[in-house]
Amino acid sequence: MRYSEAQQGRTFIIRLEDGEIVHETLERFAAEKGIRAAALLILGGADKGSRLIVGPRESRSKPVMPMQHELYEAHEVTGTGTIFPDEDGVPLLHLHMACGREENTVTGCIREGVKVWHVMEVVMFELTGTSATRRPDPEIGFKLLKP
Repeated sequence: MRYSEAQQGRTFIIRLEDGEIVHETLERFAAEKGIRAAALLILGGADKGSRLIVGPRESRSKPVMPMQHELYEAHEVTGTGTIFPDEDGVPLLHLHMACGREENTVTGCIREGVKVWHVMEVVMFELTGTSATRRPDPEIGFKLLKP
């Protein structure tokens, strides 16, 4: 385990609009507001055609080969995530979302493009006093959190 401490800064209440791509919009918002690090809660609707990463093809292969799932219709969603900067200082969102419709639910990372269906609500808690970053790990192919 590796860790560092942070303090809570500003809190933002955000409504994402129909058709916006979640990770692109929130990363742009963080950059515009000078948010280096944050924790997020999200709920609302994801549109048909939204894509999630739903796991590796093989559990222990390197580099990791992701599997993608595309939503077949609009889904209700809830998610949680973090923002930390990469090696160039660019804020990167890592958010997992559970997407449900009727009795079916799929959970995954939104990095491949989740599109807002009418509305998503976000509470973003800025984290200050931390030097944590996301750094490339060439062995597995991810940018991993370095607290």
